[in-house]
Amino acid sequence: MSTAAAPSARRYLFVATILTGSFLLFLVQPMVARMALPRLGGAPNVWNSAMLVYQALLLGGYAYAHVLGKLPLRRQAGIHLSLLILAMLTLPVRLVDLPPSAAGWEVVWVPALLALSIGPVFFLVSAQAPLMQRWYTASPAAGEPWALYAASNLGSFAGLIAYPLLAEPLLRLEAQSLAWSLGYGLLIVLVALAAWARWRSPMAEGPATEEAVPPVPVRRILLWLILAAVPSGLMLSTTTHLTTDIFAMPLLWVIPLGVYLLSFVVAFSDRRQFARTVQLTAPSVILLAGGMAMVSHNSATMMLVIASIGLLFVVAVALHARLYDLRPHPSQLTLFYLALSGGGALGGLFTALIAPTIFDWVWEHPLLVIAAALLMPLVPLLDWRNMHGLDPGMARIASYVLLAAALLLGWFLVDFTPEEMPGPIRLYLTLAVAFAGLLLVPSRVMFMAVLLVLMLAQGGLEILRTTWDGARIRSYFGIYTIQDYPDTRLRTLAHGTTLHGQQSTDPARALTPTTYYGPGSGVGMALGQAQAMYGPGARIGVVGLGTGTLACYHRPGEHWRFYEIDPAVLRLSRDRIFTYLADCAPDAQVVLGDARLELGKSAPGSLDIIAIDAFSSDAIPLHLLTDEAFRVYLRALSPKGMLVVHISNRYIELEPVLGAIARQHRLAALIREDHPHDRTVLSSSSWVLLTPDPAQLKRLAIARPDAPLEKLDAPAPRAWTDDHASILPYVRWTQIWGKP
Repeated sequence: MSTAAAPSARRYLFVATILTGSFLLFLVQPMVARMALPRLGGAPNVWNSAMLVYQALLLGGYAYAHVLGKLPLRRQAGIHLSLLILAMLTLPVRLVDLPPSAAGWEVVWVPALLALSIGPVFFLVSAQAPLMQRWYTASPAAGEPWALYAASNLGSFAGLIAYPLLAEPLLRLEAQSLAWSLGYGLLIVLVALAAWARWRSPMAEGPATEEAVPPVPVRRILLWLILAAVPSGLMLSTTTHLTTDIFAMPLLWVIPLGVYLLSFVVAFSDRRQFARTVQLTAPSVILLAGGMAMVSHNSATMMLVIASIGLLFVVAVALHARLYDLRPHPSQLTLFYLALSGGGALGGLFTALIAPTIFDWVWEHPLLVIAAALLMPLVPLLDWRNMHGLDPGMARIASYVLLAAALLLGWFLVDFTPEEMPGPIRLYLTLAVAFAGLLLVPSRVMFMAVLLVLMLAQGGLEILRTTWDGARIRSYFGIYTIQDYPDTRLRTLAHGTTLHGQQSTDPARALTPTTYYGPGSGVGMALGQAQAMYGPGARIGVVGLGTGTLACYHRPGEHWRFYEIDPAVLRLSRDRIFTYLADCAPDAQVVLGDARLELGKSAPGSLDIIAIDAFSSDAIPLHLLTDEAFRVYLRALSPKGMLVVHISNRYIELEPVLGAIARQHRLAALIREDHPHDRTVLSSSSWVLLTPDPAQLKRLAIARPDAPLEKLDAPAPRAWTDDHASILPYVRWTQIWGKP
């Protein structure tokens, strides 16, 4: 091999090693989260907790790479390869047997479970990106290493996307874990080859740094931390904001992380044109999309989703490109990446742990948008204030006039609700305010004032009022809003974008079933006939308390048990904010904890009817719909008992999934599609009724001829299992894109 060809071949080897390690790193993240679903449920904060663990382990791995990088390269290689081989003892990847979390301690238990399960391999694999870049610079012919970090994030993005598109639909968890272990073995081989490629380099036996480089000032390190923390926190807050207040669909969880990773690919690329273009457009994007950071709609559009994702990408590229511009000498590479990962962990800590405990809403999201606007370079598209012939004093006066005009137009937007102001007029006013903000870019203070006005106008004032009224509570499992409507005398409970129940404040109607639980709903039919089918001592289990509406079907002599995972939801009934439970079934038992785990402790055949009504915003936790979950339910069910499963959902078609479960367990199954005429207090709903005894469904149909039960659609090819489940085939794509 010629001398000229050697550096190119070595670069290819290091790129391959970094790509492989990063691919494995971000493939294992969703894989382990998927393994943990049966224990963790489906709340958005579970994903944020998982991300916090990954960021902490990444920080540890980068610190390890930084310390190791001070040694001679041969010693680095020996230590690193030895630890990689030793960590193979923890493979294949699996969850540790950790005792279940006590109620209210999920915020600590979830990170502990994930850290103990994949900590060693994740820690070591996370170190390979900075370490391989450090080894790459050991050759005098290598050149700048920074583009390799772009390759690292490209591999991370590929691993992240490969999981939902390929690994999850095609492979069972056991096969996924085995495939990942084989990939880990390949990584060890590549690391060994990379070490061999630098075995005779100048760094091989001597110190890792040979030229005198001034130490990095503490102020510069702090700036690195902040610039890394804001995009990291914004990535997680975008996840929570999207899946809670805009578009309640768990499939979106992976998209913000993917966009965040792609931002590094752009920001650390050798070709700077794209990153500079993004920085140039950043003020426009942060005014238009960042101005919607406090939007909270019950029927959102894909436009808002795209705006949120676009905002995250532009902000992350702008701040990461500034990080790239502040990069140190290559000999201080590992310190730079250590600070970068430390900032990422700080952003995750703020969003995943601190914010849910101190805020009642996703306040971290607009706060991080504001922080981004303060940190990003503001490059004016048109620097009109420095135009030839324009007096500086006149330019200042014109700036104040523009700011006053923007504030006045913003006041109109704030003062009139979307219902009071026609959509086109509202759009034009918003664009006018944003345009004024763009002309004010040379003044960061004025620019920030316009951004705040847009935030308040696009839903922020409503959010502030709800917080001021104390009508919202936040827990690890979600954000709940309680609202009173005096004109209809109704009190509602919304979880994110989804109505989870309501109660009349009129004493004469306070105990009447409402929303999805009317007498014509599937669950209303089953509970209304409970004593006719199972006698006066019928035993009822309800998974998911909500407002407690189902308690109004309680009859004297029946034995009721509610299963609720969130103590905050239980407090709504105990504090008599909703009185169904206290007034209709005061003797009902309430079991706090994950319903699947708690039902597993029940005596066999101890319940006659089990109603599954657990939701995280608009999504049913996947681990409650698997074959293993139904084995738990059927074990607790009496021989002639009935399961009633609520599958109303805007974005996922669950009927085929329940059909496959019915076929798997040889259950008779019918669906009740209820579309009540009175929509003031009742809502359309879909309930699937399943039982080992078909005669029970016939009895129900005879008792309620006014509420026809129908056959289920064609079942899915196979039932979901804890080991293999994918929602992709059942997504209602036309609903997502807002088509009729």
